[in-house]
Amino acid sequence: MQTMKLGEVRISRVIEIDRSSFPTASMLPGSNADVIAGHHRWLKPHFFDERTGDLASRIQTYVVRTPRHTILIDTGVGNDKARTLAPAWNMRTGTYLDDLAALGVTPEQVDFVVCTHLHVDHVGWNTRWKEGRWVPTFPKAKYVIAGAEWEFWKYENDSGKEESGCIADSVVPVVEAGQALLVDSDFKIGEHLRFEPWVGHTPGHVCVRLTTSAGSAVFSGDLMHRTVQVAEPQWSSRFCYDPAQARDTRRAFVERHADSGTMILAGHFPHPGFIVKEGGGYRFRLPG
Repeated sequence: MQTMKLGEVRISRVIEIDRSSFPTASMLPGSNADVIAGHHRWLKPHFFDERTGDLASRIQTYVVRTPRHTILIDTGVGNDKARTLAPAWNMRTGTYLDDLAALGVTPEQVDFVVCTHLHVDHVGWNTRWKEGRWVPTFPKAKYVIAGAEWEFWKYENDSGKEESGCIADSVVPVVEAGQALLVDSDFKIGEHLRFEPWVGHTPGHVCVRLTTSAGSAVFSGDLMHRTVQVAEPQWSSRFCYDPAQARDTRRAFVERHADSGTMILAGHFPHPGFIVKEGGGYRFRLPG
């Protein structure tokens, strides 16, 4: 996706990692290869990765520029962080900040960092290593986090149950710096963005709805990990906190947005697009 305009708002993205560390069969343990193959007619070529022979995936940040604010939605894996869960994430030395700069965005220009949830691949660039400690990457930004999400992960971290380390190195320093804005799950950011609770993947997971003069869009976080879940919403990911609730939430989301004209920008989809009804079911299609 190049930078696109929706009314008075510009949307871009920074792709930190251009493929998944987890094959679809592992990411969606309830999935079925034959059923997925039946969807190849619309999954290919745009939502399929021929390099891996699997469904395409990204780790990415959406950059939203309104007339008043510059906002980042989720911040990927980050650099210099011990992430043994996936080799591609471990002690990265990626070009994320340079890629932001190529869009004309410096850390000092970011007004808000929005966290759809606090998983390891969504909060990494919240902080960076500087002078022997983790500090907020975006020094003037407010980091907007659903209070219910923070309370859950704070407990997990304090009790030693959070194994990735991301709360300790990517969230706690932001809170301690006084830059965290812990909010209700229907919080509004300016006149264009607001939170919506769509829980199940995590206890406080939110989507972020964008409303403009030319239409609406939803940044759906990890409500769905692979594009095929639009057609097969019963398949929850291996990382869902409550797979049954995630399934029901995802199904409700798909039904609500089908043929609505609302653009969906998912945390890991390779392209934005629209949910449409087809043959008694649903699929995803590109804009245009």
